[in-house]
Amino acid sequence: MNKNLTKIIFSILISIGINMLYAQTTIAKNNGNWELLVDSNPYEIKGVTFGFNKDIDNYDTSFKDLKFLGVNTIRTWATGENTPKLLDAAHANSIKVMLGIWMRHGRPGMEDDDSFNYIENTKGKEDMFQNAIHVVDTYKNHPAVLIWGIGNEVYLNTATDEEKLAYSTLLERICSAIKQKDTEHLITSVEAWTFGLDWWQKHVPSLDIYGLNSYGPSANLLEEELKKKGINKPYILTEFGVTGEWDIKQKINDVIVEPNDTEKYDTILNGYNNWIKNKSKNLGVFVFHYASGNEFMAPWLFTHYENMTRPQYWAIREAFTGNKPLNTVPKVINFTLPNSKFQSETWIPVVLETKDLENDSLEVNFGYNQRTGSRKRRDQINPLHYRGDLVNGFEIQLPKENGAIKVYVYVKDSYKNIGIGSTSIVVLDENAKNQKYLVPKVSLPFYVYKDGDNDPYTASAYMGNYKVMTVDTQHKTEVHSGKAALKIEYKQEYDWYGLGLVNPANDWGDILGGYNITGAKKLTFWAKANKKDVVATIGFGLIGKNKTFPDTAKKAIEVKLTTKWKQYSINTKRLDLSCIRSGFTLFSRGFKSDQIIYIDDVVFE
Repeated sequence: MNKNLTKIIFSILISIGINMLYAQTTIAKNNGNWELLVDSNPYEIKGVTFGFNKDIDNYDTSFKDLKFLGVNTIRTWATGENTPKLLDAAHANSIKVMLGIWMRHGRPGMEDDDSFNYIENTKGKEDMFQNAIHVVDTYKNHPAVLIWGIGNEVYLNTATDEEKLAYSTLLERICSAIKQKDTEHLITSVEAWTFGLDWWQKHVPSLDIYGLNSYGPSANLLEEELKKKGINKPYILTEFGVTGEWDIKQKINDVIVEPNDTEKYDTILNGYNNWIKNKSKNLGVFVFHYASGNEFMAPWLFTHYENMTRPQYWAIREAFTGNKPLNTVPKVINFTLPNSKFQSETWIPVVLETKDLENDSLEVNFGYNQRTGSRKRRDQINPLHYRGDLVNGFEIQLPKENGAIKVYVYVKDSYKNIGIGSTSIVVLDENAKNQKYLVPKVSLPFYVYKDGDNDPYTASAYMGNYKVMTVDTQHKTEVHSGKAALKIEYKQEYDWYGLGLVNPANDWGDILGGYNITGAKKLTFWAKANKKDVVATIGFGLIGKNKTFPDTAKKAIEVKLTTKWKQYSINTKRLDLSCIRSGFTLFSRGFKSDQIIYIDDVVFE
């Protein structure tokens, strides 16, 4: 019995060991062509960038869907608390991961409003170095890891050559340290187009592969650009799709003309076959972006819009597997508005022609986007009032905006496909014209904090003796409602501290941000402390009028917290809420011992 038991245990251990062996990733040149090898076997990356990383409960569904599309690899930009489950789910479905290690941007750009000083911020650089090493130490033995992807478009979003050199020095330090720790995985860094090539070639020799983001026909030129610079390294097309807004010159009513759905499909299919897989230095592609959304970028580049499938989804499948769509996306053949200017709230006729190959029943609605103002406003797509049907035609009611707006038509079929067309029109509205700060108008109730996940404001404004303050935006134990609460812990018996939830993050009034919360009558929040008689001043509004982009209103109340959840309210009826960029503020001080404050369900209503 003992011998049999020993054999069984030994067999189980061997099985576990074999299953947990990570794959060795290398590169080699074969007859002039670069190849990516996994355990000495050729591996072509047929990938997508992955945007469902927060949808943990549906990881398995997502990865099974990716297998259906012919995808064998996903790309992430960074790691987080969900990464272990993400890697496990990927491995369970035989999908590899290019695991991202985030590096901060030197100035606001396409992706975010961060502004990091690579010359002066020594601590910040050390934090990024330590994070990179921690990521590698944590995940280097996971069998799903294919390649380390360090940074994304940092050179593009860094202003001066001096700063770029400082970043390059840090990048090489990270890459060389990773090579000391992990000999089984390759390293790439990612840049827009070819902006990183000269810097990498001269200052970052430890990179094995260059990651290049390129959209539209320019992807066909990448290999030639490497040849011109005498670069003898392979590259991965780390983002690819139809030509982006940033590269299009054609405008109507000063609104950039978006490619139609046919162009979005054809770019992925033809681009993969003609611009990517036949290149001698190319190791594969990540199509941007396997994700769902309802903001500006989603109709243009995502595989899903509000969880309905787009042409990009089916194009990926045909490119990687050769299989046609199971059900085609409804096509918007013609979508036209009158060529004139109209007052807001005017009803105008729509010319709309659609076609669905399967003759599915179709549902139509409309939305609009404003391409001016803050980042959030530029991204926001709002619904439009409309009336009519496909037989008798449609009319839309123009919104209370001033200037050119981009108008969308959404055509949904019964297969959960959605075709989208867009055009533009000029709207006139005196009140909107006089709006001082162009930020998005929100619907009420408007939650400033709710579960700490995808909230509109970021807990980034640390004040006072913040070095002994810790903030957990997703505390799971002491919760009033939902999944999480905001926990602020102060570990000192004296001095004061403060926290602000702001938009944009890490900004003190130099970048336009915030929200138009006009119409809200009150701000309510729930709060408690870990001990009796903790006093705090809580409210909203932080940025003063001495800044370029201030809060248009500030108000706070002093409260004596108890150890039980209690709701508090601040009257906002007569305040100018047209630009609230600091949606929540809290100030307190240490008294006799450490203290913890919990906040939940912060909402304007």
